[in-house]
Amino acid sequence: MPATVLTANALLLDMDGTLVNSDAVVERCWQRWALRNGLDPEAVLKVVHGRQGYATMAVLLPDRPVEQNYADNRVMLAEETADTDGVVPIGGAGAFMDAIAALPHALVTSADRPLAEARMTAAALRMPDLRITAESVGASKPDPEGFLKGAAAVGFDPADCIVFEDSEAGIAAGRAAGMRVVGVGPRAAALSPDAHVEDLTQIRVEAAADGSVLLHISAR
Repeated sequence: MPATVLTANALLLDMDGTLVNSDAVVERCWQRWALRNGLDPEAVLKVVHGRQGYATMAVLLPDRPVEQNYADNRVMLAEETADTDGVVPIGGAGAFMDAIAALPHALVTSADRPLAEARMTAAALRMPDLRITAESVGASKPDPEGFLKGAAAVGFDPADCIVFEDSEAGIAAGRAAGMRVVGVGPRAAALSPDAHVEDLTQIRVEAAADGSVLLHISAR
């Protein structure tokens, strides 16, 4: 089957589940939080991916004061930053990051700066110079603010950017920003992104003569 080819001027990259597999840490930390708050850990894990922690807590405990969610979120971030056991790169992530090093791109993650640095370092991945982290936005994914700020950072219109995402909240945020989405991994498969890959080994990056980015996406 021939490769699908997408063209863009810039790439906006989620981190967890897209570049870095941090599921082991996420599950450990959120299972502890769920048990402390009398919630079913399995139900909690279905909604944690893609959002900032306080936003996940608001979904799960809608009647709880937001101040408590922010306080718990600070504890959660500290726990996740200190725990990098099992954090590994998504397949092909290292080669992919090398391939786009000279092309316009930015990290757009719900992690804060220390957590992003800890996980990218643990996965031995290059950290993009441009990054939109939790501190950069006032609203968590699925709000499009992060991706819109990412587009502004790379200097292109949203329609000229392609988002790489794994989660329902992240894909919704990319769409709300008016961007095309490449879904990465099993969570993205059922969410109808513009293209889907199991991991980043299915993508070959080419710089076009006009400065645009060609993504050659192979079937598996």
